[in-house]
Amino acid sequence: MNIFKFLREKHPNEMVLFIICLVLFIVMSILSPDVFLTGANMRNLMAQMPEFGLMAFAMMAAVLTGGMNLSIITGASLSAIVAATVLSSEWMQAHNGAGTLIGVLIVIGFSILTGVLNGWLIGYIGIVAMLVTLGTRMIFEGLGLVITKGNSIGIRQESYLSIAQARLGPIPLPMIIYIAAIIFTYYLLERSKWGHQVYMIGDNVVATRFSGINTKKTIMLVYVFSGLMYGISSVLITSRVCSAKTDYGTSYLMNAVTAVVMGGTSINGGSGTVAGTVLAVLILQILSNGFTVFRLDQNLVNIFTGCILILVLGIRYMTGVIIDRKKIKARQAAAAVK
Repeated sequence: MNIFKFLREKHPNEMVLFIICLVLFIVMSILSPDVFLTGANMRNLMAQMPEFGLMAFAMMAAVLTGGMNLSIITGASLSAIVAATVLSSEWMQAHNGAGTLIGVLIVIGFSILTGVLNGWLIGYIGIVAMLVTLGTRMIFEGLGLVITKGNSIGIRQESYLSIAQARLGPIPLPMIIYIAAIIFTYYLLERSKWGHQVYMIGDNVVATRFSGINTKKTIMLVYVFSGLMYGISSVLITSRVCSAKTDYGTSYLMNAVTAVVMGGTSINGGSGTVAGTVLAVLILQILSNGFTVFRLDQNLVNIFTGCILILVLGIRYMTGVIIDRKKIKARQAAAAVK
Protein backbone atom coordinates (compact mmCIF):
# COMPACT_ATOMS: atom_id res chain seq x y z
CA MET A 1 0.00 0.00 0.00
CA ASN A 2 2.85 2.36 0.84
CA ILE A 3 4.52 1.58 -2.49
CA PHE A 4 1.27 2.27 -4.34
CA LYS A 5 0.85 5.56 -2.48
CA PHE A 6 4.45 6.54 -3.24
CA LEU A 7 4.03 5.80 -6.96
CA ARG A 8 0.68 7.59 -7.07
CA GLU A 9 2.13 10.72 -5.46
CA LYS A 10 5.60 10.79 -7.03
CA HIS A 11 4.96 9.15 -10.41
CA PRO A 12 1.27 9.66 -11.28
CA ASN A 13 1.90 9.81 -15.03
CA GLU A 14 3.79 6.52 -15.05
CA MET A 15 0.98 4.93 -13.01
CA VAL A 16 -1.61 6.03 -15.56
CA LEU A 17 0.51 4.75 -18.45
CA PHE A 18 1.10 1.43 -16.69
CA ILE A 19 -2.65 0.96 -16.09
CA ILE A 20 -3.45 1.78 -19.75
CA CYS A 21 -0.73 -0.63 -20.89
CA LEU A 22 -2.06 -3.36 -18.60
CA VAL A 23 -5.66 -2.84 -19.74
CA LEU A 24 -4.65 -2.97 -23.41
CA PHE A 25 -2.66 -6.16 -22.87
CA ILE A 26 -5.54 -7.83 -21.00
CA VAL A 27 -8.13 -6.80 -23.61
CA MET A 28 -5.95 -8.09 -26.47
CA SER A 29 -5.33 -11.32 -24.57
CA ILE A 30 -9.05 -11.89 -23.93
CA LEU A 31 -10.11 -11.10 -27.49
CA SER A 32 -7.49 -13.31 -29.13
CA PRO A 33 -5.64 -15.57 -26.66
CA ASP A 34 -4.80 -18.13 -29.33
CA VAL A 35 -2.95 -15.54 -31.44
CA PHE A 36 -1.94 -12.55 -29.31
CA LEU A 37 -0.56 -14.60 -26.41
CA THR A 38 1.41 -17.02 -28.53
CA GLY A 39 5.17 -17.18 -28.15
CA ALA A 40 5.63 -16.26 -31.80
CA ASN A 41 3.60 -13.06 -31.41
CA MET A 42 5.38 -12.09 -28.18
CA ARG A 43 8.74 -12.57 -29.92
CA ASN A 44 7.44 -10.49 -32.83
CA LEU A 45 6.41 -7.76 -30.39
CA MET A 46 9.85 -7.82 -28.75
CA ALA A 47 11.59 -7.77 -32.13
CA GLN A 48 9.73 -4.69 -33.42
CA MET A 49 9.65 -2.52 -30.30
CA PRO A 50 13.42 -1.80 -30.04
CA GLU A 51 13.54 0.08 -33.36
CA PHE A 52 10.75 2.39 -32.26
CA GLY A 53 11.98 2.68 -28.67
CA LEU A 54 15.49 3.74 -29.67
CA MET A 55 14.05 6.41 -31.99
CA ALA A 56 11.93 7.65 -29.07
CA PHE A 57 15.05 7.99 -26.89
CA ALA A 58 16.74 9.94 -29.69
CA MET A 59 13.78 12.33 -29.73
CA MET A 60 13.38 12.49 -25.94
CA ALA A 61 16.92 13.74 -25.34
CA ALA A 62 16.39 16.66 -27.73
CA VAL A 63 12.94 17.52 -26.31
CA LEU A 64 14.33 17.59 -22.75
CA THR A 65 16.42 20.62 -23.72
CA GLY A 66 13.38 22.37 -25.17
CA GLY A 67 14.46 21.43 -28.69
CA MET A 68 13.41 18.90 -31.31
CA ASN A 69 15.17 16.52 -33.67
CA LEU A 70 13.23 16.18 -36.92
CA SER A 71 16.17 14.48 -38.67
CA ILE A 72 16.24 11.22 -36.71
CA ILE A 73 14.77 9.18 -39.58
CA THR A 74 16.68 10.68 -42.50
CA GLY A 75 19.91 10.73 -40.45
CA ALA A 76 19.47 7.04 -39.71
CA SER A 77 18.57 6.27 -43.33
CA LEU A 78 21.54 8.18 -44.78
CA SER A 79 23.90 6.39 -42.39
CA ALA A 80 22.49 3.04 -43.47
CA ILE A 81 22.77 3.97 -47.16
CA VAL A 82 26.44 4.92 -46.75
CA ALA A 83 27.10 1.63 -44.95
CA ALA A 84 25.18 -0.42 -47.55
CA THR A 85 27.15 1.27 -50.36
CA VAL A 86 30.44 0.30 -48.70
CA LEU A 87 29.19 -3.22 -47.96
CA SER A 88 28.27 -3.75 -51.62
CA SER A 89 31.94 -3.82 -52.64
CA GLU A 90 33.47 -7.16 -53.64
CA TRP A 91 35.94 -7.19 -50.74
CA MET A 92 33.20 -6.59 -48.17
CA GLN A 93 31.04 -9.33 -49.63
CA ALA A 94 33.97 -11.72 -49.60
CA HIS A 95 34.72 -11.01 -45.91
CA ASN A 96 31.43 -11.56 -44.12
CA GLY A 97 32.54 -11.03 -40.50
CA ALA A 98 34.75 -8.01 -41.17
CA GLY A 99 32.11 -6.53 -43.46
CA THR A 100 29.46 -6.82 -40.76
CA LEU A 101 31.64 -5.15 -38.13
CA ILE A 102 32.62 -2.35 -40.51
CA GLY A 103 28.99 -1.92 -41.58
CA VAL A 104 27.74 -1.56 -38.01
CA LEU A 105 30.53 0.89 -37.17
CA ILE A 106 29.77 2.97 -40.28
CA VAL A 107 26.04 3.19 -39.50
CA ILE A 108 26.55 4.18 -35.87
CA GLY A 109 29.60 6.38 -36.57
CA PHE A 110 27.93 8.27 -39.41
CA SER A 111 24.77 8.71 -37.34
CA ILE A 112 26.87 10.24 -34.57
CA LEU A 113 28.43 12.59 -37.13
CA THR A 114 24.94 13.76 -38.17
CA GLY A 115 24.27 14.36 -34.48
CA VAL A 116 27.50 16.37 -34.20
CA LEU A 117 26.38 18.55 -37.11
CA ASN A 118 22.98 19.20 -35.51
CA GLY A 119 24.56 19.79 -32.09
CA TRP A 120 27.14 22.23 -33.43
CA LEU A 121 24.56 24.28 -35.33
CA ILE A 122 22.17 24.35 -32.37
CA GLY A 123 24.57 24.55 -29.44
CA TYR A 124 27.47 26.62 -30.77
CA ILE A 125 25.90 28.64 -33.60
CA GLY A 126 22.64 29.15 -31.73
CA ILE A 127 20.09 28.32 -34.45
CA VAL A 128 16.67 27.11 -33.29
CA ALA A 129 16.65 23.32 -33.00
CA MET A 130 13.47 22.75 -34.98
CA LEU A 131 14.73 24.83 -37.91
CA VAL A 132 18.17 23.21 -37.91
CA THR A 133 16.86 19.66 -37.82
CA LEU A 134 14.22 20.50 -40.44
CA GLY A 135 17.05 21.69 -42.69
CA THR A 136 19.33 18.73 -42.00
CA ARG A 137 16.38 16.38 -42.46
CA MET A 138 16.00 17.69 -46.02
CA ILE A 139 19.77 17.56 -46.62
CA PHE A 140 20.10 13.96 -45.37
CA GLU A 141 17.08 12.87 -47.40
CA GLY A 142 18.41 14.58 -50.51
CA LEU A 143 21.85 13.00 -50.16
CA GLY A 144 20.24 9.60 -49.68
CA LEU A 145 18.16 10.01 -52.84
CA VAL A 146 21.22 11.13 -54.82
CA ILE A 147 23.17 8.05 -53.72
CA THR A 148 20.34 5.54 -54.20
CA LYS A 149 18.44 7.32 -57.03
CA GLY A 150 15.29 6.43 -55.13
CA ASN A 151 16.04 2.71 -55.03
CA SER A 152 17.13 0.45 -52.21
CA ILE A 153 20.64 -0.92 -51.73
CA GLY A 154 20.73 -4.57 -50.73
CA ILE A 155 22.88 -5.92 -47.89
CA ARG A 156 24.15 -9.48 -48.39
CA GLN A 157 26.36 -10.09 -45.38
CA GLU A 158 24.66 -12.97 -43.57
CA SER A 159 26.08 -12.10 -40.16
CA TYR A 160 24.80 -8.52 -40.52
CA LEU A 161 21.34 -9.76 -41.46
CA SER A 162 21.35 -12.18 -38.54
CA ILE A 163 21.48 -9.31 -36.01
CA ALA A 164 17.71 -8.83 -36.20
CA GLN A 165 17.06 -12.59 -36.16
CA ALA A 166 19.46 -13.66 -33.40
CA ARG A 167 18.12 -14.71 -29.99
CA LEU A 168 19.43 -15.32 -26.51
CA GLY A 169 17.15 -18.14 -25.48
CA PRO A 170 13.57 -16.99 -26.22
CA ILE A 171 14.51 -13.28 -26.18
CA PRO A 172 15.41 -11.63 -29.53
CA LEU A 173 18.78 -9.88 -29.64
CA PRO A 174 17.18 -6.51 -30.57
CA MET A 175 15.20 -6.66 -27.32
CA ILE A 176 18.38 -7.26 -25.32
CA ILE A 177 19.99 -4.29 -27.05
CA TYR A 178 16.90 -2.21 -26.23
CA ILE A 179 16.95 -3.19 -22.55
CA ALA A 180 20.63 -2.22 -22.39
CA ALA A 181 19.76 1.11 -24.04
CA ILE A 182 16.99 1.71 -21.48
CA ILE A 183 19.40 1.20 -18.58
CA PHE A 184 22.10 3.30 -20.26
CA THR A 185 19.66 6.14 -21.06
CA TYR A 186 18.18 6.09 -17.55
CA TYR A 187 21.54 6.45 -15.81
CA LEU A 188 22.82 8.96 -18.35
CA LEU A 189 19.78 11.27 -18.27
CA GLU A 190 18.41 10.81 -14.75
CA ARG A 191 21.42 9.89 -12.64
CA SER A 192 24.49 11.54 -14.16
CA LYS A 193 25.79 15.09 -13.77
CA TRP A 194 25.44 15.64 -17.51
CA GLY A 195 21.81 14.49 -17.40
CA HIS A 196 21.10 16.97 -14.62
CA GLN A 197 22.52 19.72 -16.83
CA VAL A 198 20.25 18.62 -19.70
CA TYR A 199 17.17 19.04 -17.50
CA MET A 200 18.45 22.43 -16.29
CA ILE A 201 18.86 23.67 -19.87
CA GLY A 202 15.31 22.63 -20.69
CA ASP A 203 14.02 24.40 -17.58
CA ASN A 204 15.94 27.65 -18.10
CA VAL A 205 18.88 27.81 -20.49
CA VAL A 206 19.87 31.38 -19.52
CA ALA A 207 20.01 30.63 -15.79
CA THR A 208 21.92 27.44 -16.54
CA ARG A 209 24.49 29.36 -18.56
CA PHE A 210 24.97 31.93 -15.80
CA SER A 211 25.41 29.14 -13.25
CA GLY A 212 28.68 28.27 -14.97
CA ILE A 213 27.58 25.25 -17.00
CA ASN A 214 28.87 24.93 -20.56
CA THR A 215 25.45 24.81 -22.20
CA LYS A 216 26.92 24.69 -25.72
CA LYS A 217 28.84 21.50 -25.01
CA THR A 218 25.90 19.93 -23.19
CA ILE A 219 23.54 20.60 -26.11
CA MET A 220 26.13 19.25 -28.53
CA LEU A 221 26.33 16.01 -26.53
CA VAL A 222 22.53 15.75 -26.47
CA TYR A 223 22.45 15.50 -30.26
CA VAL A 224 25.45 13.17 -30.27
CA PHE A 225 23.48 10.90 -27.93
CA SER A 226 20.47 11.27 -30.22
CA GLY A 227 22.61 10.21 -33.18
CA LEU A 228 23.88 7.19 -31.26
CA MET A 229 20.33 6.03 -30.48
CA TYR A 230 18.96 6.35 -34.01
CA GLY A 231 22.18 4.84 -35.34
CA ILE A 232 21.61 1.67 -33.33
CA SER A 233 17.98 1.67 -34.45
CA SER A 234 19.14 1.98 -38.05
CA VAL A 235 21.31 -1.12 -37.67
CA LEU A 236 18.28 -3.09 -36.45
CA ILE A 237 16.03 -1.79 -39.24
CA THR A 238 18.48 -2.52 -42.06
CA SER A 239 19.27 -5.93 -40.61
CA ARG A 240 15.56 -6.79 -40.57
CA VAL A 241 14.71 -5.55 -44.09
CA CYS A 242 18.08 -6.64 -45.62
CA SER A 243 18.58 -3.30 -47.39
CA ALA A 244 18.86 0.47 -46.98
CA LYS A 245 16.56 3.13 -48.44
CA THR A 246 15.63 6.74 -47.71
CA ASP A 247 12.03 6.05 -46.71
CA TYR A 248 12.58 3.21 -44.23
CA GLY A 249 11.13 3.97 -40.80
CA THR A 250 9.35 7.18 -41.83
CA SER A 251 6.39 6.44 -39.53
CA TYR A 252 8.72 6.45 -36.52
CA LEU A 253 9.17 10.25 -36.56
CA MET A 254 5.70 11.30 -35.45
CA ASN A 255 5.30 8.14 -33.39
CA ALA A 256 8.48 9.05 -31.52
CA VAL A 257 7.15 12.56 -30.79
CA THR A 258 3.85 11.03 -29.66
CA ALA A 259 5.59 8.52 -27.37
CA VAL A 260 7.78 11.22 -25.82
CA VAL A 261 4.86 13.57 -25.13
CA MET A 262 2.59 10.75 -23.98
CA GLY A 263 5.39 9.52 -21.73
CA GLY A 264 5.34 12.80 -19.81
CA THR A 265 8.27 14.72 -21.29
CA SER A 266 7.36 18.41 -21.47
CA ILE A 267 7.47 19.74 -25.02
CA ASN A 268 9.05 22.88 -23.52
CA GLY A 269 11.81 20.80 -21.92
CA GLY A 270 13.01 20.40 -18.37
CA SER A 271 10.91 17.43 -17.26
CA GLY A 272 10.28 13.83 -18.27
CA THR A 273 11.29 10.29 -17.38
CA VAL A 274 12.76 7.37 -19.27
CA ALA A 275 10.17 5.08 -17.66
CA GLY A 276 7.36 7.20 -19.06
CA THR A 277 8.78 7.03 -22.58
CA VAL A 278 9.30 3.25 -22.31
CA LEU A 279 5.70 2.72 -21.19
CA ALA A 280 4.35 4.97 -23.96
CA VAL A 281 6.37 3.05 -26.55
CA LEU A 282 4.98 -0.22 -25.16
CA ILE A 283 1.40 1.09 -25.34
CA LEU A 284 1.75 2.17 -28.96
CA GLN A 285 3.47 -1.08 -29.93
CA ILE A 286 0.81 -3.25 -28.26
CA LEU A 287 -1.87 -1.23 -30.05
CA SER A 288 -0.18 -1.63 -33.44
CA ASN A 289 0.51 -5.32 -32.86
CA GLY A 290 -3.08 -5.93 -31.77
CA PHE A 291 -4.47 -4.35 -34.93
CA THR A 292 -2.16 -6.55 -36.99
CA VAL A 293 -3.26 -9.67 -35.11
CA PHE A 294 -6.95 -8.84 -35.65
CA ARG A 295 -6.26 -7.88 -39.28
CA LEU A 296 -7.83 -4.47 -38.84
CA ASP A 297 -7.14 -1.37 -40.91
CA GLN A 298 -3.79 -0.01 -39.71
CA ASN A 299 -5.05 3.52 -40.38
CA LEU A 300 -7.33 3.08 -37.36
CA VAL A 301 -4.21 2.90 -35.18
CA ASN A 302 -3.76 6.65 -35.62
CA ILE A 303 -7.30 7.26 -34.36
CA PHE A 304 -6.82 5.11 -31.27
CA THR A 305 -3.35 6.57 -30.67
CA GLY A 306 -4.77 10.08 -30.80
CA CYS A 307 -7.56 9.13 -28.38
CA ILE A 308 -5.11 7.59 -25.92
CA LEU A 309 -2.81 10.62 -26.18
CA ILE A 310 -5.70 13.01 -25.43
CA LEU A 311 -6.85 10.76 -22.57
CA VAL A 312 -3.38 10.71 -21.01
CA LEU A 313 -2.94 14.47 -21.38
CA GLY A 314 -6.39 15.05 -19.89
CA ILE A 315 -5.69 12.81 -16.90
CA ARG A 316 -2.30 14.47 -16.45
CA TYR A 317 -3.91 17.91 -16.44
CA MET A 318 -6.61 16.91 -13.93
CA THR A 319 -4.03 15.20 -11.70
CA GLY A 320 -1.95 18.38 -11.70
CA VAL A 321 -5.01 20.46 -10.77
CA ILE A 322 -5.89 18.11 -7.89
CA ILE A 323 -2.31 18.09 -6.57
CA ASP A 324 -2.15 21.90 -6.74
CA ARG A 325 -5.43 22.23 -4.84
CA LYS A 326 -4.19 19.88 -2.13
CA LYS A 327 -1.00 21.90 -1.75
CA ILE A 328 -2.98 25.16 -1.53
CA LYS A 329 -5.29 23.70 1.13
CA ALA A 330 -2.30 22.38 3.10
CA ARG A 331 -0.62 25.78 3.02
CA GLN A 332 -3.85 27.53 4.01
CA ALA A 333 -4.30 25.10 6.92
CA ALA A 334 -0.71 25.67 8.04
CA ALA A 335 -1.17 29.45 7.82
CA ALA A 336 -4.39 29.24 9.86
CA VAL A 337 -2.62 27.31 12.62
CA LYS A 338 0.04 29.97 12.88
